[in-house]
Amino acid sequence: MSEQVRIGILGTARITGRALLAAARAVPSVSVAAVAGRDASRAAAFAAQQGIQTSFGSYEELVAWPGVDAVYVPLPNSLHAPWTLRALAAGKHVLCEKPFASNAAEAAAVQAAAEACGAVVMEAMHYRYHPLVLHLESVIGDGALGTVRHAQAWTSWAIGNPDDIRYDYALGGGALMDGGCYAIDCLRLVAQAAGATAGEAAGEAAGEADQPVPGVTGALADPLPGGLVDRSMAARLGFPGGMTGWFESSFTRDGEFRADVHVIGDEGHLWLRNFINAHEGRLVVTRNGSVASDETAADLRRYDEAGDTTFAWQLRAFAAAVLDGSPFPTTAASAVTTMGLIDDAYQAAGMPLRGSAPS
Repeated sequence: MSEQVRIGILGTARITGRALLAAARAVPSVSVAAVAGRDASRAAAFAAQQGIQTSFGSYEELVAWPGVDAVYVPLPNSLHAPWTLRALAAGKHVLCEKPFASNAAEAAAVQAAAEACGAVVMEAMHYRYHPLVLHLESVIGDGALGTVRHAQAWTSWAIGNPDDIRYDYALGGGALMDGGCYAIDCLRLVAQAAGATAGEAAGEAAGEADQPVPGVTGALADPLPGGLVDRSMAARLGFPGGMTGWFESSFTRDGEFRADVHVIGDEGHLWLRNFINAHEGRLVVTRNGSVASDETAADLRRYDEAGDTTFAWQLRAFAAAVLDGSPFPTTAASAVTTMGLIDDAYQAAGMPLRGSAPS
């Protein structure tokens, strides 16, 4: 392999512009070599618009093409695991959009396939790689909050179109799948930093899946008519060591995007506002009723604006994993744990799992 990771894109999803194309222009170790669509003319038009040299009229052609080392999967949720498995079977590394799969069983199948072929499979929890989120980890890990007792997370997206695919059960839709996966992952990050699941964090880094994991202790959904798709989900989590967590993830017809996490310790607490887009975030730490620190992403900037987004940081980590074997946190093993919690929350709320036959 060259000193660049050549990536092919499956589909022309809207997220691709921010999550891959803009980031790749700021990361020299990555190049976007091809795009595929189910419509050849649409894929060709997208390629011409974005300056991509090669396009294909089917996903199968791109996955089989030797001109790419890795595949980016931004397809609807229900297609994440199937196309990740196909890419792995073709010997490609994969950067897969979140959520990793429709359910934990699918995620486990991907994990097994990745381990069998030795390829890199990264779930695109891009926020994890940004310096502001790494700083949150160090604040918690250094004991600035004392013993962490509880953490809360909120995610909210305004989706005005009732026909949006995120409302489609067959495509893996639902607020828990879309934003809740971020919230669960973020609460797990807090617990790991606090030492509440230190064994789990070490196990994931080693590729093990038998470490202690959090559990869902209750969930409440606000479903759409028909009862299959949640427009809002709230759930409580319990972590080994006694830390508790709570999150609420919602779709709204209007309003503003929200992605916040609040961590409460016996000696202080912190707010991270906009943890998902941490390059626009703000981290405030309070101790003894006074602000101990107040930092924004700009305070920690290491690159220009384009190179300092969560997506650019993620791409650097992906390239380092592929080219150098560098470890990374958003592994298939980690995704299996998150998908298991999503399954448990749906069951606790009396809703069907994604990817199952609704009754």
